[in-house]
Amino acid sequence: MAAKKEAETSAAKAGASGAKTAGVKKVVLAYSGGLDTSIILKWLQETYGCEVVTFTADLGQGEELEPARAKALMLGIKKDNIFIDDLREEFVRDFVFPMFRANALYEGVYLLGTSIARPLIAKRQIEIARKVGADAVCHGATGKGNDQVRFELGYYALEPGIKIIAPWREWAFKGRDDLLDFARKHQIPVAKDKEGEAPFSVDANLLHSSSEGKVLEDPNTKPPEIVYQRTISPMAAPDKVTTITLGFDKGDAVSLNGKRLSPATLLAALNDLGRDNGIGRIDLVENRFVGMKSRGVYETPGGTILLAAHRAIESITLDRGAGHLKDELMPRYAELIYNGFWFSPEREMLQALIDKSQEHVEGEVTLELYKGNVIVTGRKSTKSLYSSTLVTFEDDKGAYDQKDAQGFIKLNALRLRTLEMRRRGK
Repeated sequence: MAAKKEAETSAAKAGASGAKTAGVKKVVLAYSGGLDTSIILKWLQETYGCEVVTFTADLGQGEELEPARAKALMLGIKKDNIFIDDLREEFVRDFVFPMFRANALYEGVYLLGTSIARPLIAKRQIEIARKVGADAVCHGATGKGNDQVRFELGYYALEPGIKIIAPWREWAFKGRDDLLDFARKHQIPVAKDKEGEAPFSVDANLLHSSSEGKVLEDPNTKPPEIVYQRTISPMAAPDKVTTITLGFDKGDAVSLNGKRLSPATLLAALNDLGRDNGIGRIDLVENRFVGMKSRGVYETPGGTILLAAHRAIESITLDRGAGHLKDELMPRYAELIYNGFWFSPEREMLQALIDKSQEHVEGEVTLELYKGNVIVTGRKSTKSLYSSTLVTFEDDKGAYDQKDAQGFIKLNALRLRTLEMRRRGK
């Protein structure tokens, strides 16, 4: 009875009701090994009294992941319940590249680096839950942000009956100080820079890094240089042009400077090039799905290069009607990904259309990288629709009769002439 009372007290302190804790025997936690997810791990143990399985994904965030294993073991997780998976190639091949075939940009500028990672994490969590017989999954997204939506829409799409635990919506912690106090009481290591409130929160993967919070919460305050994780300042970039060639096949980048590379290896190489030339920074106040505006600093060095190159190869290989239709649909596609609807039928339908358009998008693009800029200087393809004979100002040897344009123009002008005649009362 004493043990039961103690468990109930711990649950009450952590902020979960008995109704929420009932029936959860095993949960798969998306675990980074950082402070917040370590607190969540311990909170799950105390609040739910359940077996915890940790899942740590290598998405190219640039951190050593083995410490996550050591920390999980230290917090009482069984060896067989620790999953650390290298998902870099799957991430780029099956999520990033399909998105880039669409030239997807949210609100005109954001390359969706956080958004596109969430469906993969959700997918792998569900796979692990099935494998180990877990009845619940858990994420570390706050109740204010979009990530809670993205994770949970993914979970439900793949496993409709899964129990979802969202600590930030359940616990009683009011802020960073409460979390730090909980960590100290449970001997959870707290990094020195986390002793106070963190200056900003960072998410990173092979496509991007994003920073939010503290000094960045004022949209009129210039971000300090320390915020940037993936790029040097454009002003500090070398006063020297870097020339590269990107090869494409069916809309996906496949080679750099003539050398074929795997998807993840290629994106990593583009990240290095972008970093060294100060490419890929944006400072954005975006409209979150949950109904508030949020300011963030995003860095997508390789993705910024890739976007420019992909549009360049499309410019000579993609039919005008197909390209314009893609451009019309792109904002809808980007919004679906931003809002977490990767597994929705409408995203899949749009993806099929986009992929169909990419059948002949192949060839090479030459770019110059210079102080934050990506400059397209050349594009070539055996599937090119570009005809120098048609567009030349020299003698085209009868390839195009200039008079052909007259009837076309008059037909399209007829309704405009009619409207103006009515206005004049004629």
